[in-house]
Amino acid sequence: MAVQWVLVCHGLVTLVVVISFLCGQWPIFQGTPIQRIHHFLTYGAYDYFLRFIGVVFGTKGTNAILSIEYFCCDRPNPILQLIYLGILGGTYYFIAKSSFSYIPGYYLSGIHRYTSLVAVAVGVLLFFLTSFSDPGTIKAENVSQYLSAYPYDNIIYSEKECSTCKIPKPARSKHCSICNRCVARFDHHCGWMNNCIGERNNRFFMAFLLWHFLICIYGSVALGFVLAGRVKELRVVHILTVYYGIEKDFKSLAPHVVQWLLGAYNTQILLMVFLAIVSLLLAGFFSYHAKLCLTNTTTNETFKWQEYISWQKKLQEAKASAEALKASISEMSSEKKPSQSKWKAFFRRSPLEEVEIVTKNNVYDRGFFHNLCEIIFPFSTRSSFSQTKLKNG
Repeated sequence: MAVQWVLVCHGLVTLVVVISFLCGQWPIFQGTPIQRIHHFLTYGAYDYFLRFIGVVFGTKGTNAILSIEYFCCDRPNPILQLIYLGILGGTYYFIAKSSFSYIPGYYLSGIHRYTSLVAVAVGVLLFFLTSFSDPGTIKAENVSQYLSAYPYDNIIYSEKECSTCKIPKPARSKHCSICNRCVARFDHHCGWMNNCIGERNNRFFMAFLLWHFLICIYGSVALGFVLAGRVKELRVVHILTVYYGIEKDFKSLAPHVVQWLLGAYNTQILLMVFLAIVSLLLAGFFSYHAKLCLTNTTTNETFKWQEYISWQKKLQEAKASAEALKASISEMSSEKKPSQSKWKAFFRRSPLEEVEIVTKNNVYDRGFFHNLCEIIFPFSTRSSFSQTKLKNG
């Protein structure tokens, strides 16, 4: 029984750590232990580690760690790509080693030995397509086409030059400091892909997320059917009811069946729980990016809009405060103005309450169908793109 509780505790701790690491910065977790664990995992632990290295090895040790950090976080490197391949390959290996001997089984046919391999192979193919495809690099040769494809909205994008590349900067583009290039319709730099996600490879990235979500669901359900098949083939329910006198209803049988499975098939259960947790995280990540794609917005633009709206709101609040101060000074200096009722003055709205809330006006959102086509068929892959020239070019 102790082993079962250890497995349960291990699963709960793993779930908390994974959610804290990936989702701890979300507003819903603000002020909760999840946020504090996230801060410790992402900043606190590393800060304490740096201090420890500084105390033990001095400045040379700290500089060595900082140089490793620079290579891992600020320059293109394949570390996370290798970790991804290790996780995918390791998970498939443990599933094959622990469960393929039960396939075909009571609920699964032998074809799942091969469909699972094909599913993993397609996932790896999508990974390589996203990792090694051009995200939409802007160069002097194609900058005029990108300037025509993505006009400035003069709200969050205006005409300017990239200070690093020394070429005009099209709207929706960004210079990636890690890859050291300007990327059209820049979304974000993905460490797992060791590549930027931009105009040309966003479709592969979305397909990668969706396919891996489906793989995790498929693996979790398949393992569930393997376990259910073992219960059926070994007649566990019959043994419990006939030889141990347990009542034949779900409420009575479930704890005993689960206890038996935890003792006999703990590897399959851990793998099934792991795949279920990862599928939930992938579902949330895919949903977020799908919403961005369908509204023709990028991750980079969400931050730009937040900054713009915050700046506009502060500006309007400052204007309202100035108007309120001006009105107060005018009332104090005016002697001829009849005194106002105290009750009216009490219930009068403050000018600050009348500040207009700035709303997002995304000129690139042209409707569901157009937005979807822009992801599936990027501008730079269309024949019309190479023929497009600026009118003043």
